[in-house]
Amino acid sequence: MSKRPFEEIVEQHGATVFRVARAVVGPADAEDAWSETFLAAMRAYPALDEGANMEAWLVTIAHRKAIDLGRSQARRPASVGQPPDDRPATDGLPGHAPDDELWAAIRALPARQRQTVAYHYLADLPYAEVAAIVGGTAEAARRAAADGIRTLRRTYAPASEPTKGRSR
Repeated sequence: MSKRPFEEIVEQHGATVFRVARAVVGPADAEDAWSETFLAAMRAYPALDEGANMEAWLVTIAHRKAIDLGRSQARRPASVGQPPDDRPATDGLPGHAPDDELWAAIRALPARQRQTVAYHYLADLPYAEVAAIVGGTAEAARRAAADGIRTLRRTYAPASEPTKGRSR
């Protein structure tokens, strides 16, 4: 049996990888992380075992590219000039309205919580695979994700949803 064409892999998992990249590195660098992920994956794809978990493999690559982006940003000089007028896109996926407050709440999470929430809830990876990506145990990954979700629930409430259990 031959491997599926790489284009099918991109089509099937591209949106998930983009959501994960956006949650981990932010909207400004998500496209770069996505591109770097699939370039690296395309190079490594011929040597990948046919039974490999493709989504976990791609999220692992995206995690490493996010780390690389963070390191490269730390080495860049800080701009002190006038910021450009055109801002990076704030929409998640085509057809969805922007939700800056949610993305701000996600960016405010500590890195471990942001990563575990993204990998488990956006990429739908089991905690054992999340732990293999970020390091630590499955229980630690479960705890970090639970803490992240609890913080998001506490700090983010969409305007269209009434706040439950709170009286003013």
